[in-house]
Amino acid sequence: MKKLVNIILLFSLSFLAMGQQISSPNGELQLDFELKEGVPYYSLNYKNKPIILPSKLGLELKGKSDFTSGFVISNADKREFDETWEPVWGEEKSIRNHYNEMTLTLHQDAEHDHRTLVIRFRLFDDGLGFRYEFPSQPNLAHFIISDEKTQFAMAGDHTAFWIPGDYDTQEYDYVESKLSEIRTLMTQAITANVSQTSFSPTGVQTSLMMKTKDGLYINLHEAALIDYATMHLNLDDEKMIFESWLTPNANGDKVYLQSPSVSPWRTIIVSDDARDILASRITYNLNEPNKIEDTSWIKPMKYVGVWWEMITGKSSWAYTDEFPAVKLGVTDYSKAKPNGKHGATTANVKRYIDFAAEHGFDGVLVEGWNIGWEDWFGNAKDYVFDFVTPYPDFDLEGVRDYAKVKGVEMIMHHETSSSVRNYERQIDKAYQFMKDNGYNAVKSGYVGTILPFGDNHYSQWQVNHYQYAIEKAAEYQIMVNAHEAVRPTGIGRTFPNLIANESARGTEYQAFGGSKPNHVTVLPFTRQIGGPMDYTPGIFEMDVSKLNPDNNSWVNSTIANQLALYVTMYSPLQMAADLPENYERFMDAFQFIKDVGLDWEKSVYLEAEPGYYLTIARKEKGTGNWFLGNVNGNEGRTVEIKFDFLEAGKKYEAIIYSDTKDAHYRNNPQAYEIKKIKLTSKSKLSQYSAPGGGFAISIMEVQ
Repeated sequence: MKKLVNIILLFSLSFLAMGQQISSPNGELQLDFELKEGVPYYSLNYKNKPIILPSKLGLELKGKSDFTSGFVISNADKREFDETWEPVWGEEKSIRNHYNEMTLTLHQDAEHDHRTLVIRFRLFDDGLGFRYEFPSQPNLAHFIISDEKTQFAMAGDHTAFWIPGDYDTQEYDYVESKLSEIRTLMTQAITANVSQTSFSPTGVQTSLMMKTKDGLYINLHEAALIDYATMHLNLDDEKMIFESWLTPNANGDKVYLQSPSVSPWRTIIVSDDARDILASRITYNLNEPNKIEDTSWIKPMKYVGVWWEMITGKSSWAYTDEFPAVKLGVTDYSKAKPNGKHGATTANVKRYIDFAAEHGFDGVLVEGWNIGWEDWFGNAKDYVFDFVTPYPDFDLEGVRDYAKVKGVEMIMHHETSSSVRNYERQIDKAYQFMKDNGYNAVKSGYVGTILPFGDNHYSQWQVNHYQYAIEKAAEYQIMVNAHEAVRPTGIGRTFPNLIANESARGTEYQAFGGSKPNHVTVLPFTRQIGGPMDYTPGIFEMDVSKLNPDNNSWVNSTIANQLALYVTMYSPLQMAADLPENYERFMDAFQFIKDVGLDWEKSVYLEAEPGYYLTIARKEKGTGNWFLGNVNGNEGRTVEIKFDFLEAGKKYEAIIYSDTKDAHYRNNPQAYEIKKIKLTSKSKLSQYSAPGGGFAISIMEVQ
């Protein structure tokens, strides 16, 4: 009898070792898994075309035998899952989460201490997510991952839209090239930043967007980055194989874990239609459901603020030029001479509050209100800021009360200067101060080199800090807009008080020399795969020297393009970033920013090609109004639009804000025209979009 049991067991293990396979619910994607001499491999096909060739899986552990070989499959479970859930905010009212799952339990031999590794695959109609799981076990209680060896073997020399792999910043312009050209172009792709650490001549960051020669679109990213190091991709450009490359900590280790634990999900989104990449919700679906029970305080916001005038150099964050060094609790500001350029003065902030109140904006952001800006950057200061003490020329209580009377919320600013310990020891006090003064949202910043020295912005410890700040903010019912933090990976589903991030090259770089005109046609396919971006659009004066004669930068965009960004660059937190006086020059165009929605019932992706153009229509939640945006790349083009997304049998009026025929991002950016037309679901429109331009349309039902 014992012999028979052993024969059955051996047969079962042999059957499992032959390989495992699942298909997506619609049958178009197929995942294959197999062990080759104890080494795990996976591959992915789409409509019988290879997306990922056989690729290795596994991890290297510090001080232990490897976690990449010596495996047998001891169990395989398969199931189908289908649910629909409603986000607190989003690009649509409800999201379907439908996948087929395969969970493989792998067991190592005696040479590898009889350890167990679980690999969980979820195959959606639009792509794949998989992660490593580490069950509780005596031989893997506490462990250090020195390298993750996950591979993504490409089936060709694809065209890619990439930025350099970097442990500290994503603030780069995107490069379009063949994979084989990354090494050659890397040097010129790495442009200066205040904090950056590149690691390889072929290393790139996720979300990585690619297109194959036969028209397939592939996106590589990660989801649910919790208690783990951020993943980059390092390319073997001879074999066209990407391998995961984790951000190290100060001593070079990648991840410290104890079982039970899990890795983030590695994601592959694929389609033969670029619009499906934008419509994919894999990243959100692979995150845990909302953990905030009462979300009534989480509200999309439209805001203005004292920011662009400081970014351009018209104003300053610092109050005085008298102090070569500031020591909190010692430096006396009461006798200091103001420099005359400080932006966050009571009078100036009240001017923005008046503008916000007059035009129906929800909030005003103030930067440079708190002491310490005189020597904040580059001096490795631990106690660099406090977050409760205003400058002498900023009447915090008076501004607070003035805003309240005007019906405007103030948005707090917490620049940490990357002194993380300083922020954490003050965070409860800072958040309580916000609540006491009616500040319900905070913009946090992490400019500069991480303190303590040696750590990186995207290491496990810093990822944990950003998460700590989000969860701590939730305790105080505060919304977070984090700048220079790790790029989002769908965490906004679990903690929807993370209402926006920067974590990419935003509008501020238009004042630092400019971004490529097609930059905004790439970001939705890359940075926004993980969550909304606080891109801070709405710049109407493109010649920065008119704000600051010493700054010759140029905003590579047209006014119509800037309007369209409120639709194409999705965020529940949207800023009208320019100065009030610039909006007052173009009040007819400014009307679209006032009208455009923030929270959406439905999104329709009308056309898309990364790096070239993008047209999206969105239906506003609660009103039934539609807003449409088109952003264009380097060459002018005419867009053909069908309005069949509108409800049949109803009549609509559309206001079109568009480039003129002679508009151009560089030599005629403020050339726009506005016209009204009647629409039904059967209507069609041919509309010109200039180089670096676009158009925006508001559509309201005619009663």
